[in-house]
Amino acid sequence: MLTPLWLSLKVAFWATVFASVLGVALGLYLAKSRLWLRNLLDTICTLPMVLPPTVLGYYLLVLFGSQSSMGSWLKESFGINLIFSLTGATVAATVVSFPLVFKPARAAFESIDPELEQAARVLGVREIGILLRVSLPLAWRGIMAGVMLGFVRALGEFGATLMIAGSIPGKTQTLSIAIYEAVQAGRDGLANVLALVISVVCIGLLLLATWLTPGRRTVRGD
Repeated sequence: MLTPLWLSLKVAFWATVFASVLGVALGLYLAKSRLWLRNLLDTICTLPMVLPPTVLGYYLLVLFGSQSSMGSWLKESFGINLIFSLTGATVAATVVSFPLVFKPARAAFESIDPELEQAARVLGVREIGILLRVSLPLAWRGIMAGVMLGFVRALGEFGATLMIAGSIPGKTQTLSIAIYEAVQAGRDGLANVLALVISVVCIGLLLLATWLTPGRRTVRGD
């Protein structure tokens, strides 16, 4: 039971790191950009949120499979094989969790009053200083809410992971896949325990994400 949990946490951690770096960067870029292509880019970045996980897994197989040019290049140049590996599971989890980080990050940056950033420019602050001292401090709650949501999504990822990484006990069998295998094998007791563990973790993280969400208000009595 501990091995699938450890693998799930490991995959979710690294997937969230990668999704956060890419999601925050693209969210910032599209929030500040005025290019006519930004709506198209936003749509492409959001696609993993609405496409079936098995379709995402199939696309990853086509892109990174052993017969593909990308898969062959990664294996020959860096010795990286994404198929039936924990690295492949991490890539799948990164793809499915990315929109949940990207969308809140973009919304958080767009909610910042442009006059605050302009005031910093007038005072002679460089763009990197504006980002670190103005934009990120004002947007951090939205970003962290997205990061928490992305981690929860990566932790429970099933379809795309099963397609590209398979179900190898002790190697690629994450918690959600272990639950599926337990049910298939008629081991309802194990399935119940595993489901309870992942449910408790996800509920805790969702509560934290709700608390971090911008615009949250606490209602008090008169």
